[in-house]
Amino acid sequence: ICEKLLIWQIKRGHEPAMVRVYERYRNLLLKLACGLVRDTATAEDIVQDAFVSLAESVHRLRLDGSLKGYLIRSVVNRARNLHRANCTRRSSDLDHESLAAPDEVRPDRWVLHHDRLEHLHRALEQLPLEQREVVTLHLRAELTFREIARLQEVSINTVQSRYRYGLDKLRALMNSELEP
Repeated sequence: ICEKLLIWQIKRGHEPAMVRVYERYRNLLLKLACGLVRDTATAEDIVQDAFVSLAESVHRLRLDGSLKGYLIRSVVNRARNLHRANCTRRSSDLDHESLAAPDEVRPDRWVLHHDRLEHLHRALEQLPLEQREVVTLHLRAELTFREIARLQEVSINTVQSRYRYGLDKLRALMNSELEP
């Protein structure tokens, strides 16, 4: 079902349409939120708040873009607000999807897999918020630089610079922790 039909159905109180929207975007939004705040419980709260807000405001909702973009913007704004309020809880808890070992990973390799993920998340936390957002939106939410520029209300060149600087800093952080 296309987004416009889902929005039309949601505005008319069709509950299965809201369930479809939730099922379609929940994992993407959760990965995005986890990349921005790292704590799974906080990320789940952010995603839930985004869907509750959608349900509460659907009758006055006027989308300029896509529903996916609206939900991503909602999650990013909530994560920013938490960051600004310095309320982001710190935890070594990573998102469940990232921690799930691929079927082909043997148990003896799982420890190495988990350590690498933990290392990456620690490095991501050290990036400035703007760079972390761009890297997460591009790699986890699979948004184009143009979509990120619209979302952040900056030029595409700024987004590309933030991405490049973010990746450079991630590489440096990852390499520095690997050296004895």
